[in-house]
Amino acid sequence: MDAIERLTALFEKFPGIGPRQAGRFVQYLLKTSPAVRREIAESLQALSKGVHQCPECMRFHGDTNKICSICSNTRRDSEMLAVVASDSDLAALEKSSTYKGRYFVLGGTLSLGAEKTSGLRIKQFLDSLLARTKKGLQEVILAFPANPEGDATASYLREELMAASQGRSLTLRVTTLGRGLSTGSELEYADPDTLKSAFESRR
Repeated sequence: MDAIERLTALFEKFPGIGPRQAGRFVQYLLKTSPAVRREIAESLQALSKGVHQCPECMRFHGDTNKICSICSNTRRDSEMLAVVASDSDLAALEKSSTYKGRYFVLGGTLSLGAEKTSGLRIKQFLDSLLARTKKGLQEVILAFPANPEGDATASYLREELMAASQGRSLTLRVTTLGRGLSTGSELEYADPDTLKSAFESRR
């Protein structure tokens, strides 16, 4: 496999990218200037050196501190915790300026049929609840995409939260985003007004 084929195969591993799009990426890189290619290469190397995962919300960030700027912000509302599927969903909610609580990035959603939880940070999430309730947590918002996978994940977590509440004497309100999101919607593509409506009508 030559360099072009190898890079094309790597791009195909990106979410939503097929062989044709992957080939276009490679062709763009071949046509662009060496300076641009060098900048891309340096940026990729920086991901390993300058980016790390926040131990509280589990999102990746480039802050100098171990804990990210969102989790270290004392002005955030500790009474609310939004559980999202991905860093992209978290970024979309932050961009909307609708939500001012705290986050936990689950790392994906359940696959229908298999319902495999491998790769999802469900244990880390449940293990963090006791400490969060001591800091004032009252409501867990299951902020997943409005699709079958998101609904299945919300249902699974709701059951896990009920079980955890009984075993640890936790009293938490568990809500999901409301009808502001149409069926099939991905959070990262929703506009700010839609996200605001979804939060206001959560139940």
